[in-house]
Amino acid sequence: MLRVAVIGAGRVGSIRIREVARSADARLVAVVDTDEARAQELANAYGCAASDDWEQSVTHAGIDAVVVATPHNWLAPITLAALRAHKHVLCEKPLASTSQEAERLVQCASENGTKLKTGFNHRHHPAIKAAHELASRGQIGRLLCIRCRYGHGGRAGYEREWRTDPGQSGGGELLDQGVHALDLFRWFLGDFSEMQAMLGHFFWPTAVEDNVFCTLRTPLSQVASLHASWTQWKNLFSFEVFGDEGYVVVEGLGGSYGRERLVIGHRAPNFGTPREEVVEFEQDSSWADEWKEFVSAIREDRAPLGDGRDGWEALRLVQAAYESAERGQTVRLQANA
Repeated sequence: MLRVAVIGAGRVGSIRIREVARSADARLVAVVDTDEARAQELANAYGCAASDDWEQSVTHAGIDAVVVATPHNWLAPITLAALRAHKHVLCEKPLASTSQEAERLVQCASENGTKLKTGFNHRHHPAIKAAHELASRGQIGRLLCIRCRYGHGGRAGYEREWRTDPGQSGGGELLDQGVHALDLFRWFLGDFSEMQAMLGHFFWPTAVEDNVFCTLRTPLSQVASLHASWTQWKNLFSFEVFGDEGYVVVEGLGGSYGRERLVIGHRAPNFGTPREEVVEFEQDSSWADEWKEFVSAIREDRAPLGDGRDGWEALRLVQAAYESAERGQTVRLQANA
């Protein structure tokens, strides 16, 4: 039985706590948050200990694994401390604030023989997972390009939340939602060799971007494009993958993003109207499925899907996007060692 501490009791942390508590293969031992009252409330609800001391929790002998779900500036320090204490870690995206921090985490996990997973739960959304399986099996032929639109509209006072404070977030919409898309691009197409990006500061009076536009190219000349936005107003997720024989389209993520659905398009031999199949999914199982994957990877002694290296690679793309936007030119990407 995996004994688990969850660091961070905010919205995402609360979801992680729920999934750990539901797991048959894990036991929630502690909820930790700087807001001790909030930690205690959740601890009472799930029958575990509460604390405001993350350092004591990640080094405790009675803890086997740690979930880190804090603002971005604390992800790397807490994860590094847990890895050094030989704990397995599921760390929320984007894993760290910089690619250099992420590299250090990957190295530490490798040296200590611990599992490090980045919280890329989008890989586990049923429609996205099914789209990846179809694309991987060649059901839409040779992959040509991907287009992703992802965004929300914030809320009253959003400019005062931690995500808009560069000292806590490390960046704006690119690190908020865009990094999920960058990870999915890599999952479908592999590594990229070019990045061109533009950032927008259109509406929210903050020091970080509220819109990001990226175009990426692989060594095989496949292209991926992203528009991630805090000015979408009506929540949107659209992920389109085109092959030379068809396409797969994922729309919605459940909840305020609308029902999750997968469209599978088959190009007609005569190039007429494609034949389409539509599959709809009633529930978002991504959080539960991601937790199961993490536990299975520990039990089977293998790298988890969406591991620390994937988080590191996504942050390298984020860094390249910011560099491209600042320089106003395409950035060449070198393959990681």
